[in-house]
Amino acid sequence: MTADYFELASKGIRGLQPYQPGKPVEELERELGLKDIIKLASNENPLGPSEHVVKALTAALPEAARYPDGSAFELKKALAAKLNVAEETLTIGNGSNDVLELLARVYVRPGAEVLVSEHSFVVYPLLTISLGAELITVPALNYGQDLDATLDAVTAKTRMVFIANPNNPTGTWLSEKAIRSFLDQVSDDVIVVLDEAYFEYVEDDDYPDGIQLSREYPNLVVTRTFSKAYGLAGLRIGYSVSHPDMADMMNRVRQPFNVNSLSLVGALKALDDTDYIEQVVALNKAGLTYLEAECDALGLGYIPSVGNFLTIDFDRDAMPIYEALLREGVIVRPIGVYGLPNHLRVTVGLKAENERFIQSLKRVLG
Repeated sequence: MTADYFELASKGIRGLQPYQPGKPVEELERELGLKDIIKLASNENPLGPSEHVVKALTAALPEAARYPDGSAFELKKALAAKLNVAEETLTIGNGSNDVLELLARVYVRPGAEVLVSEHSFVVYPLLTISLGAELITVPALNYGQDLDATLDAVTAKTRMVFIANPNNPTGTWLSEKAIRSFLDQVSDDVIVVLDEAYFEYVEDDDYPDGIQLSREYPNLVVTRTFSKAYGLAGLRIGYSVSHPDMADMMNRVRQPFNVNSLSLVGALKALDDTDYIEQVVALNKAGLTYLEAECDALGLGYIPSVGNFLTIDFDRDAMPIYEALLREGVIVRPIGVYGLPNHLRVTVGLKAENERFIQSLKRVLG
């Protein structure tokens, strides 16, 4: 007799669905036999890694048989100098998702409450439910996080609050004043996670510096990644800045060698490539401006974004439009799982890719 391996699994995990990433180019090639495909689905950097990073990775390949530095000594040293933080506040992960999971494993337990915003990154609920905690979803305000409502939802059982700034998939953001007000009022035994995966793209003066805030609020954890602006999504490397005691706890559950040697080399080389980041941000700004103008011309609504993507409102079920775009060889992201079934999220690509998307969209919409 075969055991019931579904029932043997942890209760929280039984209720989950696997995370669905943007459709890979190779998958669409297999399904439709297409060759000329562009992918604007996963908020990847269309420029790829900088040439300096590529050269460093190539030079490091002969050492691939060696285990990486499990302490990430050189990268921590460089990050600490660049961010003006102590090395003891840093935790390095296999992407910032890895750091989020480490933090949740340490501090979230069955019976605790975790607060997230409606339309926020799907990984936050996934972590919460998998650990047997109670997920509290706070209704969004203009597609963004309502910090006043979030504060009202905090109870004695609240252990963690996730805040994405900017938020994925909506591209909305919160001002320094709003976040400071929230941090001033929330209890210091509630851990506040400020996910800044897209912070490099934001140019508004009112946008807060999470690292500076973390110096003032010991219950604040800031997570960042090299996957977006730095173009290292395939290498999977991110980090957090937190109170040293929290970093210590996360490092106790961190897997040995959780970050591979090429990731460490790539991140270290990318960190100070400021000219490249300026180029990335300029390209993204031009692309966003173009996509917004084309949506205006087509009479399509969209959520104003400060990330490297635009979420477009079709005012009807967006899945048929998504599927029609696939037949055009254009991959974008349906986001019904985020409570936005009438929207598609489109990553800003190269100029030619943005133009191809718009031309394909015009044909699809007729």
